[in-house]
Amino acid sequence: MRALAAAAAGLLALAGPASAGQTPAGQRIFIASDSTAQFYGPERYPQTGWGQFLKCGLTPDVQVENRAIGGRSTRTFLSEGRWDKLLGDAAPGDLVLIQFGHNDASSNKPERYAPAATVYRDNLLRMIWEARGHGLVPVLVTPPMRRNFEGGHAKADFAAYSQVMRELVVTTNTPLIDLEARSQAMLDRLGEQGARKLYLHYTPQNGAPGFPKGVDDDTHFSELGGRAMADLVAQELKGLKQPVAGKVLAERPDLTRKTPLGSAACR
Repeated sequence: MRALAAAAAGLLALAGPASAGQTPAGQRIFIASDSTAQFYGPERYPQTGWGQFLKCGLTPDVQVENRAIGGRSTRTFLSEGRWDKLLGDAAPGDLVLIQFGHNDASSNKPERYAPAATVYRDNLLRMIWEARGHGLVPVLVTPPMRRNFEGGHAKADFAAYSQVMRELVVTTNTPLIDLEARSQAMLDRLGEQGARKLYLHYTPQNGAPGFPKGVDDDTHFSELGGRAMADLVAQELKGLKQPVAGKVLAERPDLTRKTPLGSAACR
């Protein structure tokens, strides 16, 4: 017994004490995604991504590392080395939220295109296994809805990609945040006109600093849209069997605002 205790003590000594400010395992979240989750500076306001608001729904000790970048698909996130960089920066126990699909579906852009049933599936499998190989916890996130209505109901534009994720949940036992389903239900509740406030619809007179000539965009989010999508992700995190589930705030007023704050701040 003394020998076992000595060996354990030796391993702890090699690991070293946690340095001041170091985030414990399970309390850091990496985001691998595209423009719908990306961080945007004030010069782009009111365009936001849900990833920049996620911290507003979590206790302050949780660190969010947002690696989302516009225009990326699973193909380009891998080929540009962004995935390898994320793996190198993450530590065992960290969560990795993997959300792609919007750009994978760009069949007119071969550098991005990843057909759902083949390349996209293979790329996701690679991300799952490599994340686990580094001791990380991969979590698949289905792509959020665009504001596209058909017959009075919100229509999922990337259903084939979301279905691949749902199938991988079963075959690889990977946690899933079904952002497509959650955001589709939200858009249906709001209706086609009510959902406009979640996306980028501004005239030159609306005072949108990032779009002085105005903008009509049913893909990317306004401040309220970014906050609302982040709230859906936070709600789903609460249901995961992971330490971060206990870090989701019971009340998330910064994510459920009815009027814009005028910035991407939590308060």
